[in-house]
Amino acid sequence: MNALPAPTKRHWVRHETLLLLMLFAETTYFFYFARNFGTADNISNIVRHSAEMGLLALAMMPVILTGGIDLSVGSLMGLCAVIFGVLTHDWHWTTLQAVAATLLAGLFAGGFNAALIAFLRLPPLIVTLGTFSLYRGLAEATTQGTKIYRSFDPDFLNLGDQHFFALPIQAWIFALGALFFWVLVHRTTLGRSFRAIGFSPEGTLYAGIPVERRTAMPYVLAGLTAAIAALLFTARLHQARADAGTGYELAAITAVVLGGTSIFGGIGSVHGTLFGIAAIAVLNNGIARVPGVLKAGVGGELASMLTGALLLIALAAPILTRFITRGRATQT
Repeated sequence: MNALPAPTKRHWVRHETLLLLMLFAETTYFFYFARNFGTADNISNIVRHSAEMGLLALAMMPVILTGGIDLSVGSLMGLCAVIFGVLTHDWHWTTLQAVAATLLAGLFAGGFNAALIAFLRLPPLIVTLGTFSLYRGLAEATTQGTKIYRSFDPDFLNLGDQHFFALPIQAWIFALGALFFWVLVHRTTLGRSFRAIGFSPEGTLYAGIPVERRTAMPYVLAGLTAAIAALLFTARLHQARADAGTGYELAAITAVVLGGTSIFGGIGSVHGTLFGIAAIAVLNNGIARVPGVLKAGVGGELASMLTGALLLIALAAPILTRFITRGRATQT
């Protein structure tokens, strides 16, 4: 049998292709072994429940592309949810005013991360680890860890309940977000500068690109996206609470890295991230519907364990691939 032409070979071993095969395999498994996994209602639930995490992953992708990281997005999501609850219930602002203020809060918090990282040149991991605790702590302090805000404007709650052309409204919002980030990363000079910064910040600076401002922008966008995700979360659950977004930063980072974005920056694609989001969403939903897992009541814990395992595998895979390639080159 003749070997495939070189371009075809490269196509079939692309990271996105392998991820798509993995997504197909896990979907097939859950379709046969998970209870009611393939029903229309459950597919709609997958979309509704994964929209917030998916938006965070889309916003995380440009951050990682520049060689950074943002561990604070989940905590900021909780803080923004609490801000929205306080403004509508305690301060009696209109829903529109509270939405606008919540989005501004997300922008400000993302800008705070950006200022520390891009302009003071502090390490992104340490900065966002600090704001991870800061934002969650502010949310917990505001609610004393127990207060939950309920009874919102029905028009606002439609964001979490209603469908448009047979799809949940969250699906359309997520699609708009995906389109925005795809155009930003793949069709603008900004996106190319994110890659350049990830490859070589010093070289990018010598090329005349304003590295500080371009490095700051993804963190600001991540803050705004976290606020949008908080509003969707609140509308979906009909409540605003301080623990909103707990663990979402891990799922978002896993989806991005699983989608082929290098954790060291410079390499990545939005479509790869979309495949990673789908893989995590299907895993979280399907694993909880497997009869044995459902009976034991450990679906959430097992999904978290598998998500962490996927992250480690995705991080190790490129290194193992290079190691194997060098070994073969040495033998020849």
